[in-house]
Amino acid sequence: MITSYDFYFCHIEIYEDYVKAKMKEGVTVSPDHNNVLLQIVEKHFKNKAFVYISHRINSYAVNPTVYLDTSKIKNLVGFIVVSKDPKQKMQTRVEKIFFEKEFEQFDTMKEALAWKDMILKKYKD
Repeated sequence: MITSYDFYFCHIEIYEDYVKAKMKEGVTVSPDHNNVLLQIVEKHFKNKAFVYISHRINSYAVNPTVYLDTSKIKNLVGFIVVSKDPKQKMQTRVEKIFFEKEFEQFDTMKEALAWKDMILKKYKD
């Protein structure tokens, strides 16, 4: 891990080629939260492809329209949701409709990181 940030709505960890976010209990993720992501992208991933991993261990809601703006981040090549929760898996299917790039759901971080490596390799080749 390179660094981490603790915001009122989430904890974000920055790695060389991905961001891992854990939203806080009871939050509703909205398009306004994209400003934080944009600042992090500008600081840590300027002109470098990266993947966003949402590690869903807490219960929270996502306004799926957030993905309309998130899709516009040019160097964001993929989005991953990590959760074994059946409700989160159903929610992910809805969210995926709003995201115009690669979007996958996995039960474990190990699976997520393997897919992250594959998708980044695809964009580097």
